[in-house]
Amino acid sequence: MQSFGGINVAYNLTEEQIQKIRKHNKGAKVNDIKNAMNGIENVIALCGEDVTRDGLQETPFRVVKAFMEYTEGYREDPQQHLSKTFDVEHDELVIVKDIEFNSMCEHHFAPFYGRVHIGYIPSKKVTGLSKFGRMVDGFAKRFQVQEHLTTQIANAIDNELDPQAVMVVVEAQHMCMCGRGIKKSTSSTTTSAVRGEFKDSAQLRNEFLSLISR
Repeated sequence: MQSFGGINVAYNLTEEQIQKIRKHNKGAKVNDIKNAMNGIENVIALCGEDVTRDGLQETPFRVVKAFMEYTEGYREDPQQHLSKTFDVEHDELVIVKDIEFNSMCEHHFAPFYGRVHIGYIPSKKVTGLSKFGRMVDGFAKRFQVQEHLTTQIANAIDNELDPQAVMVVVEAQHMCMCGRGIKKSTSSTTTSAVRGEFKDSAQLRNEFLSLISR
């Protein structure tokens, strides 16, 4: 494919490279991988760089591989991580906080990252605590906005565990705001979603917010 820089690079992918891509996207076709690499090459050339210099020759492959890893969430159903449950008599607040995540802004493909705090009151069942981290990772590894990520996490818990109450708070920093545009490097964004009893009880919401701030 002819790039913006007037350079025609014919990519000959090795089997090892193909398998590295398919580790994160089992259905990736060789021609699609090559087309994606050519697209990255064109962007590099449009920026004014020499795509054939030593430091950039492997960059198109590396970028495509990285994006397959960044977007693994498209190839799973994150809610299923919550499907293994245990019956309990506990009907008080359960909190899992400071779940780290990395995601990609759908507007600029710039990273945003931060922490998720989850609180819920079980009805009759709970799931393993590690499952919340796996579920968050599954939803985070997609192109999206923070508001949508927050809603998806709350909905998954509500749908799978059928609790009396759910509250999710997401705190994040966005590179599309910190590293470009208005360049406010210290800015952060907080979003929340509430379901069930959390909607009606300010006291319950305040208890959750107080506990996650400790």
